[in-house]
Amino acid sequence: MMTDTVPDFTILGAGLAGPLMALYLAQEGYRVDVYEKRPDPRTNGVAQGKSINLALSKRALFALEEVGLVDEVMQQAIPMRGRMLHSQTGKLSFQTYGINDQEVLNSISRSLLNITLLKAAEKVNGIRFFFDQQVEKINLQEKSCQLADSNSKQQELVQFQTLVGADGAFSVLRYHMQKLDRFNYEQYFIDHGYKELVIPAQANGEFALDKNALHIWPRGDFMLIALPNLDSSFTCTLFAPFQGKNSFSSLTQAQEVEDYFKTLFPDVLPLAPTLISDFFNNPTGSLVSIKCYPWSYQDQAILIGDACHATVPFYGQGINAGFEDCTLLTQFIKKHSDDLELAFQEYQLSRKVDTDTLAEISFSNYIEMRDSVRSPLFLARRLIENLFHKLFPQRFYPLHSIVSFTRTPYSQAVQHVRNQYSIIGLALSIALLVGFVKVLKTLH
Repeated sequence: MMTDTVPDFTILGAGLAGPLMALYLAQEGYRVDVYEKRPDPRTNGVAQGKSINLALSKRALFALEEVGLVDEVMQQAIPMRGRMLHSQTGKLSFQTYGINDQEVLNSISRSLLNITLLKAAEKVNGIRFFFDQQVEKINLQEKSCQLADSNSKQQELVQFQTLVGADGAFSVLRYHMQKLDRFNYEQYFIDHGYKELVIPAQANGEFALDKNALHIWPRGDFMLIALPNLDSSFTCTLFAPFQGKNSFSSLTQAQEVEDYFKTLFPDVLPLAPTLISDFFNNPTGSLVSIKCYPWSYQDQAILIGDACHATVPFYGQGINAGFEDCTLLTQFIKKHSDDLELAFQEYQLSRKVDTDTLAEISFSNYIEMRDSVRSPLFLARRLIENLFHKLFPQRFYPLHSIVSFTRTPYSQAVQHVRNQYSIIGLALSIALLVGFVKVLKTLH
C-alpha cells in the first residue's frame, strides 16, 4: 500500500463527507487517497439498523451541484413538502416546511448517497480508495499513519502531506489531536436513543403513507418518524428514552413491544409486519453531540463534518453541515493555495460559531418535533411567521426556512430570527397599545 509518491491529501473516512471532499480537491488538481475502515459498501452492502435517512436541503444540494452530482442524486431522492403529524387517535395534520412549493426537504437513503459518491469519485483521475484499513496510530510530526488491514491483519506505514479527518463522531484523527497542547474537547450523550424500523411497500407496490411528507408521531417525551424510500417503503426511527416510562429499557419482550405500539402508535402496527423482529434485531443507537477546537494542526491535519462537530439529527442538518464544510474548506484552500495553515485557520474560525449554533438548534428542534408541534402556541407562532412573511417577503423568514432553504450561516440565521421577533413583539405591543387607547376614548 506504500505509494511511490505521497498524495497531496490523505482522507480518513469514505462515508459521505470523505468522498465529497475528495471530489472537491480533485477538481482543484490535487491527488487524493481515501482510507476507510469498513468494507466497500458497493460490494459488501451496509449494516442495517443504524442508518437514519437523510434530508438533503440547500447546503448539501449546493455542494453536490459544485461537483456535478446534484441531478444524479436528486433522481434517488423523494421530496417532502412538510410534516405529517399522526395523533394517538389516528388524526392527521399537515404542516408545510417552506413558504412555497419549491421549498422541500429531500429524503434519500444514506447508503444510496454513499455509493453514488464513491462511484463518482473513483472515476476521477487522482482519487484512490483503500477499504478495510483500520488506522492504529497517527504521528503528526512525522506525517505518518500506521494502518492494519482488517482481513489480512497486515500492518503498513503510509506517509501523508496533509491529513483530512472525515472519519465521523469518533474520529481517530481527532483522538490523536486531543493529545496536543490546548486542544479542547467536549461530548454529550443525550438521554434518548434510537431504533430503526421499516414500513414496507403495500402488496400493490404503493406507499402505505403519503410519500411526500416526513411523518411524525409526536408523543411528548418521545416520537416515531418515517421517511420515504424509492422502493415505496419508509425508514422509521423510534426516538425514546433509554430509561424510565415508555423507554427502551421497558421493552424487553415481544408482547411488551406489541402492546407499546398498539397503545401509542396504533396506526403503525398494521403497516409494519416485521416490526417486532426489527425491534429486536436492530441495535439501539445512542445520540452524541461533539464540540472541539482547534480543528486543525499546522498545515498537516484538518477535521470536517462529525469529526469536529457531531450533532443530534433533529434539524436534518448533519449531512448538510458536513457537505457545507467541504464547500467552505475548498474555498479557503483556493484562496490560500500556497499557505494551507492559513486556509485551515480561516476555515475553522469562520465555521466554529455556526456549528456550535447548529448543535443548539438541533436539540431544540427535537423538543419541537416530539412535543411542541401539537401545541396551540406553536401553531399560532407558525401563523404569525407566515403572515409576516407574506406581508414582508424580503425581510421575514421562519428559522427553519433560513436554515434549510438558504446558505445563510447558522449563527446569522438565528440572530436574524431573534431580530425578527423583536420587531414582531414591538409591532404587536404597539397594536395592543393603540387598541387600548381607542377603548379608553370610547369610555370617555
